[in-house]
Amino acid sequence: MKTPRMRWFWLILFSALAVLGLESLNLPAALLLGPMAMAIVFAARDKPLTIHRQLFSLAQGVVGMMIARAMPASLFVEMAKNWPLFVASISSVIIASTLLGWLLARWQVLPGSTAIWGSSPGAATAMTLMAESYGADVRLVAFMQYLRVVVVAVTATLVARIWAPAVPAGSMSSSFDIIQPVAWSHFGYTLLIIVGGVLVSRLWRIPAGPLLITLAGGALLQDFKVISIELPPALLMVAYAIIGWSIGLRFNRAILIYVAKALPRLLLSIFSLVVICGVFALCLVHFAGIDPLTAYLATSPGGADSVAIIASSSHVDMPFVMSMQTGRFIIVLLTGPALARWVANSMAAKQRKQERPR
Repeated sequence: MKTPRMRWFWLILFSALAVLGLESLNLPAALLLGPMAMAIVFAARDKPLTIHRQLFSLAQGVVGMMIARAMPASLFVEMAKNWPLFVASISSVIIASTLLGWLLARWQVLPGSTAIWGSSPGAATAMTLMAESYGADVRLVAFMQYLRVVVVAVTATLVARIWAPAVPAGSMSSSFDIIQPVAWSHFGYTLLIIVGGVLVSRLWRIPAGPLLITLAGGALLQDFKVISIELPPALLMVAYAIIGWSIGLRFNRAILIYVAKALPRLLLSIFSLVVICGVFALCLVHFAGIDPLTAYLATSPGGADSVAIIASSSHVDMPFVMSMQTGRFIIVLLTGPALARWVANSMAAKQRKQERPR
């Protein structure tokens, strides 16, 4: 593995094997976790490789379109119909996650803004990409976000099997066929929006621009029936791999030692959020008459994409689940930067006060 070309060969090979292994465990984030894990191993062994920034931007654009495609057209109709329920549920989860992030920062487990972005209950990939644009340590954010994805995916799958025992084994897998028919005209328009979003973000220098611009543009055009977003599975696989490698290759031995020391407290924070969201789900069941599995998946702090995979294989109210998850994701996108700045500034002010001579 001396030359960069051979290092790339082995990284791609080991990443593919890792994805297959994680897919066999039915983890929805396997396509990203596998490449990221292997990239961390390469980085820790001082085998330097780099991802070209334009490739990373294009991969962000693909993820933005993927999230836009998953947003139900009935999102705002569903939210308007049950707005008190949505406001209470979404705000409760965001407040709980922000409080846990603030505690992590206060206890100096993670730096201020990194703790908030790591605790944010939005789509893990989007939170990680936005965190980088707002000055957080993307490695720590990625570790915490995807560790929570694993915990939430396993917990949600177990809950789904308890409340939906008739679902055949393996039906909740995140696997999909690489070779599928492609609507080439729609795919062409999708690519144009992705490339356009990347170019606009470079011109305007918007934080996490490739992701946010393509997400907003794709969602609007899709809802107004202008386009039908077409993303072949192979393209999604490549985009996830590029993002996973880009994040993983930034790790080093020092940051891995830091993560290992913080792991018990990070797990405590993650399990605390899962339990709190479970309590919110019980409230939905008791006060709103929502069935238990629908309530749990709607309030689950995992990414909307992983929840969608589990929900699609279960007997739940899919529009309600995805509207709740997507609505919370939008609110987190809007409030995340302000919350991260507030916590970072408050922690910095506290530190200055402690260092001030008496």
